Amino acid sequence: MKHLPSPSSASSCKGVGETRSGDSLVMETDIGRPMKTSSNGDCRRFRGSLSSITSRHVYDSDSAEQRRLITEGDVTPNEESPPGAFGCAGDLGAQGGGGAQQASPGQQSGFIKLDNLDQILPDDERLYQAGFMHRQFGAMLQPGVNKFSLRMFGSEKAVEREQERVKSAGFWIIHPYSDFRFYWDLTMLLLMVGNLIIIPVGITFFKDEHTPPWIVFNVVSDTFFLIDLVLNFRTGIVKEDNTEIILDPQQIKIKYLRSWFVVDFISSIPVDYIFLIVETRINSDFYKTARALRIVRFTKILSLLRLLRLSRLIRYIHQWEEIFHMTYDLASAMVRIVNLIGMMLLLCHWDGCLQFLVPMLQDFPADCWVSKNKMVNDTWGQQYSYALFKAMSHMLCIGYGMYPPVGMTDVWLTILSMIVGATCYAMFVGHATALIQSLDSSRRQYQEKVSGSGLGS
Repeated sequence: MKHLPSPSSASSCKGVGETRSGDSLVMETDIGRPMKTSSNGDCRRFRGSLSSITSRHVYDSDSAEQRRLITEGDVTPNEESPPGAFGCAGDLGAQGGGGAQQASPGQQSGFIKLDNLDQILPDDERLYQAGFMHRQFGAMLQPGVNKFSLRMFGSEKAVEREQERVKSAGFWIIHPYSDFRFYWDLTMLLLMVGNLIIIPVGITFFKDEHTPPWIVFNVVSDTFFLIDLVLNFRTGIVKEDNTEIILDPQQIKIKYLRSWFVVDFISSIPVDYIFLIVETRINSDFYKTARALRIVRFTKILSLLRLLRLSRLIRYIHQWEEIFHMTYDLASAMVRIVNLIGMMLLLCHWDGCLQFLVPMLQDFPADCWVSKNKMVNDTWGQQYSYALFKAMSHMLCIGYGMYPPVGMTDVWLTILSMIVGATCYAMFVGHATALIQSLDSSRRQYQEKVSGSGLGS
């Protein structure tokens, strides 16, 4: 009886080669791996992946040599193809021995063989992973759907439109209310506070500024501030009336160059790097001369340019005040009060360092307060404590410290401290009064309307 070909063999024989055996058939998949089909049409895998059922033909001869060839996958193209194969074995039968080694160029370009692994990874998978990372990083540059953004833009659809604006603005455009900018501003805020506190102390009370900890601190700080300078050219700018956020790269560059670029650039100049390079190229005997001492003092004055980073601190604090004001009204008032107190303490800190820095640059004359108190060779902690006490006595107008000023330098420093202290006190009282009134503004307006209409009587 002659076996008729099954319907499945006609539809799926394309690209498949088969080899005869006694009770089963061996067929080759697209990549040349032999498969075995039994008489009932089932597929059993010898090597490689499973394939669809292609034939139900049974052949009588099953020699030991054929079984060996089946096991080793060495199927020759000269074997007679079964009736249901339609000549497909002649096309792909030559790949039985080589299998994947003799695949067509189109098949080889679509797969990558991993070393020491029995896994074949497509190129599309790697591209998908790269695209996933790109999408995740791009999402960090866009405003997220959170409480602040919803109150800022009004609705979730408005936030999505703002996200589309960031995508269409160009490569590496950072939204000012994005997650990346939020965490970056927080990092820069902490770094700026550390700089504004540590730099005056290091310049004033430490003679050797080239120790490894000091150099590492300056290198890390200057690197972060230079990166921040570059990121400001790619960060959107909020208009003064808070109605729109500018995301056009050309407009961002023009506005930043006309506003805070000069101050940020001067405060970001790595003065320590420059003088460190100069120091390594100049003979050490040169630093023993009086001219060298004047150069070292001049470098201390140049290092004070880093204190211009206070402008960035004020801008970042103002942005955080807006965020808290949009999210929590009471927290916004508390942030403003803490901001005022912190600024006053920072000015007291700077004034205390200035009280000691000026006599130090003059080699401690006999009529200065440091020489009178015999504190020239004391520890930096004692020197800073007395300098801070003298500065706060002047700023709060409660005295002159331990001794009244005698030299002209001390006199002018005392006058400057009194002016700064009186200004800070007036600003603090004015801002505190305005904040207290703003906290109860709604109730006060209601009482004024009631009293004006005569309903209260």
